[in-house]
Amino acid sequence: MKKLISAVLALALGAGMLAGCGGNANTGSSAPDNSAAPSSSDTAPAGDKTLNLYTWQGMFPQEVLDGFTQETGIAINYANFDTDENMLARLEAAGGGDYDVVIADDYIIQTVIAEGLAQKLDTAKLANWGNIDPVFQGQFYDPTNEYTVPYGSGVQTIVYNPALVQKEITGYGDLWDETLKDNLAVIGNYRVVNGMALKVMGESYNTEDTATIEAAGKKLLELAPNIRLIKNDNVQDDLLSGEVGAAVMYTSQVTLAMLTDPTLKVVYPTEGVGFGIMGTFVPSKAPHPEAAHAFIDYVLRPEVSAQCFEYMGYYCTNQAARDLINDAYKPFLLLPDNIGETEMIQPIAAAAEEAHNRVWTEFKTACGG
Repeated sequence: MKKLISAVLALALGAGMLAGCGGNANTGSSAPDNSAAPSSSDTAPAGDKTLNLYTWQGMFPQEVLDGFTQETGIAINYANFDTDENMLARLEAAGGGDYDVVIADDYIIQTVIAEGLAQKLDTAKLANWGNIDPVFQGQFYDPTNEYTVPYGSGVQTIVYNPALVQKEITGYGDLWDETLKDNLAVIGNYRVVNGMALKVMGESYNTEDTATIEAAGKKLLELAPNIRLIKNDNVQDDLLSGEVGAAVMYTSQVTLAMLTDPTLKVVYPTEGVGFGIMGTFVPSKAPHPEAAHAFIDYVLRPEVSAQCFEYMGYYCTNQAARDLINDAYKPFLLLPDNIGETEMIQPIAAAAEEAHNRVWTEFKTACGG
């Protein structure tokens, strides 16, 4: 599952391909690049009475943002980006300044930290730090939990309509079945889709062996006749309308689909599941670090977190918020016990990345895209 909606476009890489990017479980809206740095006219209240928030569109319900302002007097300037790469470029151009709180995907955060563009969090200012579910901490991009707070997680998931599909689907390998001809939609994320073929072959998402990646590309070409749609935004609508009988979707799209039609079947592929986390961090030269810590701590409150996760449709990363989530949402917002083996997609060497891009281009061409 992924709110993981509208995710990284064709040049993105990494686990963010599994966890992040635009839209929400209430609206399914996609995220335009409205990423200009805040100007002096944007930051009307001065000093710590301003917070410059930078993330995808639709990451917070308005009542949460309004509640923070009403309680603290801190006005929020909410700027959006469309891809993690655009966020990184803006942050690099600003030298780690301009923004106070950024939420982005795990793989890009690794680069942000490596480039010195994030500051260590002052956990003494985060009274609700203990609410974080440790399952989502200690990951490759921040192994010592010094820079980030997890804000939602997701996996790539198969969902299908048993009334429109002739066979039971249990894993990626079933998507190659000829009965699914012209009946499958997949998200437009090359590391995720190429990764399906790698998993069917028993390989890692993160292999850097170019011959293995090329072999996965040939396997993908065999899938092309079954592909009806390759897209990132609102894939759930195509499944719900009957345009396709099966789809590989992001978490929030799965949440939307299942809340609308509970007769759909959710599949956590037997070959292993791609797993990703979105993280919150404070840029190294954030103009209002006190406001940043106040906002992060506010969002970590159980009741506030529950509002956010119900709105977004991501897996809940706040263990204290679980019991506050509406029962109708819990099957989709709490990490399931039957998810099986997971693997995080991570950055890979340039040669492997180039091989993935070649494979993806050939696959899209074969699909008519």
